[in-house]
Amino acid sequence: MSLSARGALLAVLLAAVVSAACGTRLFGKQYEYEEDLYLSLDGSATVIVNTSLAALAALRGLDFQPENGRVDRDAIRAAFTTPVTEVTRVSRPWRRAGRQFVQIRVDVADVRQLGNAAPFAWSHYELSEGNGEHLFKQQTGPSALRPGTLKNVGWTGKEIVAFRLHLPSRIKWHNSRDLETNQPSDHERGNILRWEQYLADRLDGAPINIEVRMESQSILFRTLWLFAGAFLAAVTLLVLLIWLTIRKGAKQEAMSKAGSASPE
Repeated sequence: MSLSARGALLAVLLAAVVSAACGTRLFGKQYEYEEDLYLSLDGSATVIVNTSLAALAALRGLDFQPENGRVDRDAIRAAFTTPVTEVTRVSRPWRRAGRQFVQIRVDVADVRQLGNAAPFAWSHYELSEGNGEHLFKQQTGPSALRPGTLKNVGWTGKEIVAFRLHLPSRIKWHNSRDLETNQPSDHERGNILRWEQYLADRLDGAPINIEVRMESQSILFRTLWLFAGAFLAAVTLLVLLIWLTIRKGAKQEAMSKAGSASPE
C-alpha cells in the first residue's frame, strides 16, 4: 500500500473513531435531537439522548448555554437525575453546524414512570403484556417552546428529530413510517424502529404516536434455549456414539472369547 493510500485510510478510520466518540453519524442522517430507548421486557430501560444545546433549550426548556465557552455537564446531569431516573453518563460536548451537542445516558427501572422525569415529561409511556405479546406505546406531545423565545441558531426547520426503539424480541407489528415517503418503514438490523419528525413540526408540538407489538420472549432467551438445545443434542449424540462403541467392543470381545473356547 502506498504512503498516500495509507494516509487516506488512516484519515477515514480517524474520522470514524471521532464520529463514534462524539455521538455523531459519519455515514447517514444527522439529528438535531434524538432519543434512543433500549427497552427490556421487564420494563427497565436505558435512554440515550443526543441533542444540541439549542434543541434541548427550545424543546425541553433546559437551557445550558456555555459560560466562557464551557458547558456545565454537572448541571445537565442534575437536570436529568430524578427520583425515577439515574444518569450514567454525560459526554463531553462536540460541535456541528456551529452548535454544541451533548449526549446523556439515563437508566430507568420502569419505563412507564419515565414521563414523571421532567426532561421526558412530554411523553407518556405504556407497556403491557397479554396473549403472548408485549405492547409498547409512547405518545409525545407539545414541546416546551414558548412564543418569542426561539433563538436564531441557524436552523432551517428541516433539521430532524428522531425517536428510536431498540427492542428485545421479535417485532409483530408497528406504526413506524418513513419521514419522506410516509410509507411503513422496515425495522433496522438489531430490531430497531425509528420515528422521525422535522424540527419545525416538533417545535410546533405536532404529536408523535408510537405503537409496537412484540413477542413476550426475548431474542436472547430464545437464542440461549437454541444454544442449550444444540448443546444437549451434541452431548446426547456423543454419549450414544460412546455407548455404541463400547457395546460393539464388548460384543466383539465376547465373540472372540467364544471362538477361543470352542474345541478344535
